[in-house]
Amino acid sequence: MLYHLFTYLDKAFDFPGAGMFNYISFRTGVAFILALILSTLFGRKIIDFLQRKQIGEIVRDLGLEGQMKKKGTPTMGGIIIIIAILVPTLLIANLTNIYILLMIITTVWLGAIGFLDDYIKVFRKNKEGLSGRFKIVGQVGLGLIVGLTLYLSPDVVIRENIEVKGETNRVEDVHYAKHDVKSTKSTIPFFKNNNLNYADAFKFMGEKSQIYGWIFFVLIVIFIVTAVSNGANMTDGLDGLATGSSAIVGVILGILAYVSGNVNYAGYLNIMYIPGTGEMLVFAGAFIGATIGFLWYNAFPAQVFMGDTGSLTIGGIIAVFAIAIRKELLIPILCGVFLVENLSVMLQVGYFKYTKKRYGEGRRIFKMAPLHHHYQKPGDGSIPALIQNPKTALPESKIVIRFWIIGLILGALTIITLKIR
Repeated sequence: MLYHLFTYLDKAFDFPGAGMFNYISFRTGVAFILALILSTLFGRKIIDFLQRKQIGEIVRDLGLEGQMKKKGTPTMGGIIIIIAILVPTLLIANLTNIYILLMIITTVWLGAIGFLDDYIKVFRKNKEGLSGRFKIVGQVGLGLIVGLTLYLSPDVVIRENIEVKGETNRVEDVHYAKHDVKSTKSTIPFFKNNNLNYADAFKFMGEKSQIYGWIFFVLIVIFIVTAVSNGANMTDGLDGLATGSSAIVGVILGILAYVSGNVNYAGYLNIMYIPGTGEMLVFAGAFIGATIGFLWYNAFPAQVFMGDTGSLTIGGIIAVFAIAIRKELLIPILCGVFLVENLSVMLQVGYFKYTKKRYGEGRRIFKMAPLHHHYQKPGDGSIPALIQNPKTALPESKIVIRFWIIGLILGALTIITLKIR
């Protein structure tokens, strides 16, 4: 809103200072600061409201150190993150940008699903919350909206990078096609030209290969949105773990959006240029500010939990953001923490069912899943599991910080992959 107002004042009246809103870097900084203020100052009021309404966490006794002390801690704090993201975005971002509109829809859509899940848990005292089937339907629905929008919108285009090679067959320069095109291309790490065209898998279909490529792309979008939002949900089990990890991912995605939307940086990195994605840096600024501000209260010992209202939302935001800038194939690296948390649960459940069917008794791989809880249990043999290390239980804060460090390493590796091919 303010962006459009100041743009009008700058063009119509040459209003002093209004031209600053033309710079993405300036608006990103404003969005970050505003989100940080909202999540810290107004976040305190929301936490007090949750405490007055006795909207507290329902804790199951899993035998983890300090776990029962968390009982009654205000939950549904993801509302703070959602407000701190949406308000700066609506005020500072270009609301005619298709990518910004997709991010707003994603935030509201998954925020509503997460809120409903938390509402059932807290007010109806149902520990299971919203039916898993309903969650999946909601996630698939969002995936369809995102995928079809990227397919149908005329504003979603790319400009293909064309390598100019010298006499030694080395790339000396990168040019771009004269016209923007609809494409099913995406960035793929470690490959020579750094591009993957989904339509290439359907070359045998002839002229229809592009259509089938888009259908495959939409299915990929649905899978990624579901997987990453659930991964973030799984990771939200220790104070500050999901929040800090998401802030790190947000910084990397903001960098990727900026270079993808800037023809000069995209040319230097030899990646596809995607017009309009630079604007997503403003949303990334709000996202980073919101998660860091929320971390003020969510860090150990947590004064508030984000609940599914926050975890499903931030996971969905990360997924759709990466998809929009055609970096979805980097998610296994960038969101490695979420991926491992998800896999640990799948492996644990799968192995337990397999061994129960074969031996009549279920066995475990980890002392406990998701993986972060494995480190909270002592490896003294009291819990039958294939992996007993570490032998002693680690403090919660140490586990969280180590996961953050791993997230930073993965984030740096994600950036590096753009030049490793």
